[in-house]
Amino acid sequence: MPAQSARTWRGVLAGLATLAAYIPLSARAEPPANLAGDPDSIWTIQVENDVISTTLGGSDRYYTNGLRLGWTSGQDKVPDFAAAMAHFMWGDGSVRVSVDINQQIYTPLNTALVIPDPHDRPVAGYLAGTFGVQEDHAQSRSVLALTLGVIGPSAQGQQIQNGFHKIINDKLNNGWGYQLPDEAAVEVLGRRVWRVPLLTVGPLETDILPALTAGAGTVRDYAQAGVVLRFGMGLQSDYGASRIRPGINGGDAFTVTSGVPWYIFVGADGQAVAHDAFLDGGSFRTTASVPHNWLVGEMEAGVAVIVFGTRISYTQTWQTASFKGQRSGLFNFGSLSASVKF
Repeated sequence: MPAQSARTWRGVLAGLATLAAYIPLSARAEPPANLAGDPDSIWTIQVENDVISTTLGGSDRYYTNGLRLGWTSGQDKVPDFAAAMAHFMWGDGSVRVSVDINQQIYTPLNTALVIPDPHDRPVAGYLAGTFGVQEDHAQSRSVLALTLGVIGPSAQGQQIQNGFHKIINDKLNNGWGYQLPDEAAVEVLGRRVWRVPLLTVGPLETDILPALTAGAGTVRDYAQAGVVLRFGMGLQSDYGASRIRPGINGGDAFTVTSGVPWYIFVGADGQAVAHDAFLDGGSFRTTASVPHNWLVGEMEAGVAVIVFGTRISYTQTWQTASFKGQRSGLFNFGSLSASVKF
């Protein structure tokens, strides 16, 4: 993409990222009682991998691994500036802040090649930290987040992937010598998810979670619309299972509204992608690259349960091709997450 066009799109999506989080709520309602006064912080550990998938044995291709460690504050246990910012944008709801560290690894289809196929996805590692502010109202959650990190050798992708493969005596990725070089990674993201109750029969409930997300920066410029349908008990406890972005992401924060909340879910989203650094290569230098697809779709299904102050979720995702020439049909991977209250 020409530099001027990329800057134009980035400016538009930066505005959408802010707008996605800033959309005024229809009513300045106080949060319901079961969402107020929850002082416990939440620690989350999450892994996404193409081994945890419907492709038995895994594949080590494309988005091959994601690791995330996150911390979310207790409700309203936040710095004054974060509370003031949230209330200015979204009204008088319950505010949390979050911090997480995330590493992602991307590889081509054939990892045995020392010189990777120039028409396949580039080898890339990504390491970043994210600070976020979120506010919950009776039936909506709003998020604004800033991510800072690095794409390149400093992200330690080679050390993590090949180091683990040596431990389990698996084949190594030989193409790391041609990975994308070091470059600063910056992204601003805004998100709004709504919770819309549907049918309730006795203790069993259904709802839908429509969501809008936009992100802009040197990592990925995109706009996303998605929806999740859930069936279970205690659905007011959260806003769906978490995913490592840019997937459909309900967030790490949860509370308990019944004895043992649980649900099964299916969802889908569409993403309009103007820039993807893991495919388009460096923003400031010429690197390996492949033409990205402007429209990407995902489908997901999974299950979540909250027990003993811990939410455990599993999500299976099927994704359409993210770049031109991508092979092997729908790409799929699994996401396993555990969030624990302290």
